[in-house]
Amino acid sequence: MGGRIEWVKGKMVGCGSFGSVHLAMNKSNGGLFVVKTSDSEVGRDALKNEVNILNSLNNSSPYIVQCLGTEYDDDQDNKLVHVFMEYMAGGSLADVLNKFGGSLDEDVVRLYTRQILLGLYDLHKHGIVHCDLKCKNVLLASSGNVKLADLGCAKRVENKAASCINLTNGGTPLWMAPEVLLNDDEKVVDFAADIWSLGCTVIEMATGRPPWADISNPIAAMFKIARGDEIPQFPVHFSREGFDFLRRCLVRDPSKRPTAQELLNHPFIISTTLTHHKHYSASSPAAVLDVHQFEDTDDDDD
Repeated sequence: MGGRIEWVKGKMVGCGSFGSVHLAMNKSNGGLFVVKTSDSEVGRDALKNEVNILNSLNNSSPYIVQCLGTEYDDDQDNKLVHVFMEYMAGGSLADVLNKFGGSLDEDVVRLYTRQILLGLYDLHKHGIVHCDLKCKNVLLASSGNVKLADLGCAKRVENKAASCINLTNGGTPLWMAPEVLLNDDEKVVDFAADIWSLGCTVIEMATGRPPWADISNPIAAMFKIARGDEIPQFPVHFSREGFDFLRRCLVRDPSKRPTAQELLNHPFIISTTLTHHKHYSASSPAAVLDVHQFEDTDDDDD
């Protein structure tokens, strides 16, 4: 969208703490897109951050939603009022879960997880941490492709060698990594935080429920994530490869989590067939992991 365009606002297709999202139509060519708007200063700051992050990527990734342009109000000190984004007809994966029975088949979860990983890989290689990965922030096209969206909380890692970042705001607690909730200045928080959130998002896709859904008190859940030694419950119906994938994502020590690039070569992502096991209780993930572990040959350097 070059220059100022004439457009018509349609129905609301989403909303959140930062503002609202409406379907829109370009009056000159009939094309559809979405427009994000916020009336709050915090929301506008998040939109500015998202625009800056997406513009720095130059729409180079097919796995990250594209920013099509912005609109400013000249009468209000050039205040950012609208952000035009690519329209994803399928909505968010949270919407998809609601429309297709509350959970997704493992083969579909694998397909979406691979594309999410490709999006994370593109973000991370540009020194960016998403910081708020969950089904609500992954959008689906009618073709079946998914893209990462809602980068209002995203942060840039300026020093890639140190991979150090301070995530002091933004994000959704139940999907957050332990080190993020601890908010300890002495501990670095980096790309590994997105890998933990990916594991939580896989659980959400497979079960239709948030991670830590067995804990009704959100404050208690946050304390358990930050200070406990447990991990979220795994889907009981998952394959052996799926269990191992989650085991690797949900390591409490961030330095021991694999990168997005490494996970793209995991059997859960690349295998043509999966190994299903007898029914085990998911009330004790540690017990399950004792049974289902792949050889960690890729973790050792010769």
